[in-house]
Amino acid sequence: MTRSPITLLSPRNAVAPRSPRRREHSGVFRRRGLQPARKSGRMRRASAPEVSEFFRKLLGLRRWCGPIAVAVALTLAACGSEPSKPAADAEQKPAAPAVPDDVQSAADSLLGSGTQVLLFGDLAKTGTEQLLAANVVPNTPKSTVAGTVVTRAVVAEKVDGNWTELLRADEYLKDQKGYLAMTPLQAVTGWKLQYEQSPQTGLSLYFTPVTQSGANGKTLPIAVRWNPEKKRYQSMDMSYQHFLNESPSLASPRSMLR
Repeated sequence: MTRSPITLLSPRNAVAPRSPRRREHSGVFRRRGLQPARKSGRMRRASAPEVSEFFRKLLGLRRWCGPIAVAVALTLAACGSEPSKPAADAEQKPAAPAVPDDVQSAADSLLGSGTQVLLFGDLAKTGTEQLLAANVVPNTPKSTVAGTVVTRAVVAEKVDGNWTELLRADEYLKDQKGYLAMTPLQAVTGWKLQYEQSPQTGLSLYFTPVTQSGANGKTLPIAVRWNPEKKRYQSMDMSYQHFLNESPSLASPRSMLR
């Protein structure tokens, strides 16, 4: 039996079979139009002109990034600084009616130029026109008592074309008959004024004395209302149910203890 000669190859000349992974990578390179890496495992190095062109484009891009970023920032700032839209018409408060010239003139004659008219009309529900005016302090001090700080206030009534003073609040509370009950014995420099109107009882005023440190939170307001029986404004008791008579003069603290 003859044996066929076998040619032995040295390991140096032996050809190793291609692995499936290598063939797969080669197919991917061909499909993408890329050149596979050389046997040395290194990609082709870029030439010096290509490197210079790359850095030139990079510098140009950096040059444009600054202005673009500034433009974007300005656009965002403009969007954020848009004025807020006005509130709905339903939420807007109706404008206060204009004060007639004769009413303002009467207020100025009673308290001086620059007097502010707070209310006017049929305040006492008697069918007669009245006004409430005051010298309002521009910057109202903060306190626990609500209201407007005034140095003086008056209520006047128009009769036969002439305005007559019915109530005055300055250092004390007074009307045509004298000092109102509950008026502090010591003169005050101002009042915290609150007021409200009722269809039945008309205008109600609440005066709280103001001290140097502001309105005293422990002092209850003095309520003043139109008395239909006496036909004038009078102060009321602590329950706000009964009217109190005036005093022709202020009593001293000693006389009140007797």
